[in-house]
Amino acid sequence: MKKLLLVTLICAATGPFAFAAKDVTTQPDFYFLQESQSPDSLALLPAPPAIDSIDFLNDKAQYEAGKMLRNTPRGKQAWQDAHVSGDGVPQAFSAAFGTTIDKEKTPEIFRLVMKMREDAGDLATRGAKEHYMRIRPFAFYNEPTCRSDEESTLSKNGSYPSGHTTIGWATALVLAEINPARQGEILKRGYEMGQSRVICGYHWQSDVTAARLVASAVVARLHAEPAFASQLEKAKAEFTRLNQGS
Repeated sequence: MKKLLLVTLICAATGPFAFAAKDVTTQPDFYFLQESQSPDSLALLPAPPAIDSIDFLNDKAQYEAGKMLRNTPRGKQAWQDAHVSGDGVPQAFSAAFGTTIDKEKTPEIFRLVMKMREDAGDLATRGAKEHYMRIRPFAFYNEPTCRSDEESTLSKNGSYPSGHTTIGWATALVLAEINPARQGEILKRGYEMGQSRVICGYHWQSDVTAARLVASAVVARLHAEPAFASQLEKAKAEFTRLNQGS
């Protein structure tokens, strides 16, 4: 009986149902990096603002200002920016990029954007999120957000730093490298994706500001990864071909 129990425990720890970390070793289609290669947001960032600090007063003021925008065109954009699953990220950047980013027209750029998404939004933010488990604004105030379908899931994980913002800013940095002629539009769009999280009530302003630092760090690290560098070159070559054919 003891031997059977031991075998069961070993299988649970090492078998197909083991809780392995999500990174390129376990999900190679969704990550470029291993967890050990990613910037450590917990080591990189200061602690989130204390509840009695001036910075937190600013967080509260920005939350109130954001709520006032929800029933405006900017608020509608914030609602849409919450959609980063599926092809939400390439869709969000297509207009700023100047051409549609999708599987058919720009498969290499699409693959690059989709594959780096979790390196930025999950892997690079994981340490600080799990350590601080900062309460989100809508949960702090017990108020609705701009997009209720995400409230149940996001109320259970940390607010600091913002994963959506990290995805948006990291994607903007990379797309601006591919298409520098439209870097202004692309970077503005990436910045807006972060501010949309404040408008929706899912993140404090300090979550968003910290996330842009994490995004810059993970993009720097991704450039040192051969698989990312190779995919980036394919994306650049594809963009060049598109321009030559237009």
